[in-house]
Amino acid sequence: MTFLECKGLHASIEGKEILKGLDLSVDKGQVHALMGPNGSGKSTFANVLLGHPKYSVTSGDIHVKGESIINLSTDERAKKGLFLGFQYPLEITGVGYSHFLRNAYNTLNKTLAEEQKNREVFLTVREFHEYVKKNLDSVGLDPTFLSRYLNEGFSGGEKKRSEVMQMLVLKPNLAILDEPDSGLDIDSVKSVAEAINKLIETGAAVVVITHYARILRYLSKLDYVHVMTRGRIVKSGSKELSEELETKGYGWLGIEDK
Repeated sequence: MTFLECKGLHASIEGKEILKGLDLSVDKGQVHALMGPNGSGKSTFANVLLGHPKYSVTSGDIHVKGESIINLSTDERAKKGLFLGFQYPLEITGVGYSHFLRNAYNTLNKTLAEEQKNREVFLTVREFHEYVKKNLDSVGLDPTFLSRYLNEGFSGGEKKRSEVMQMLVLKPNLAILDEPDSGLDIDSVKSVAEAINKLIETGAAVVVITHYARILRYLSKLDYVHVMTRGRIVKSGSKELSEELETKGYGWLGIEDK
């Protein structure tokens, strides 16, 4: 059974339709890239997938392991193993980074432990901190970040690396990462890609939303590349498609890059 299946998905925000019949299937262990011009609906899709309350699904459905999640809240979708790495992570004053991660991990353990036999159970705060520090090292973040508020005072690059670090800690079944490479220098892009590769090694599914082939070159695998415009996927292909888009843009597909 396919892990994630979106069928004829139509969604709108404030009465404006953004998604116009999107179809996408993603199975466990697969890595997909979603590319396309600005305004094509890529970020909308990511937000709709995790149940952002500002977006309304007007028709179509989203299934996880054969079960519709359209009527589930965001936290219930997270408990199904879905994770969203935000394009613009928010700063949340008063929420300790370490406290946030431990509560999130423990909550997910209640629902994911049965199907993910490799999920660790941490009996003490110290044990969990040691686990988190290993993941901090993998993305090049200093352990002092654990004593700060969530994303407060982080640079743009630090916020991006923080998102993929959270992904590593929480071990989702499917991670959708909204432009994890935007605004990063080449070393940071490599660090983020290496973190994604660590999740790929667990057998999780990954969807990377990006404008550039750069980060895709560092992924250990890439099964499909999809081109999205006007709220739906218009072309799919292999890794070579991303390189073609990098050199030719979208004009050769009859798509204007806004």
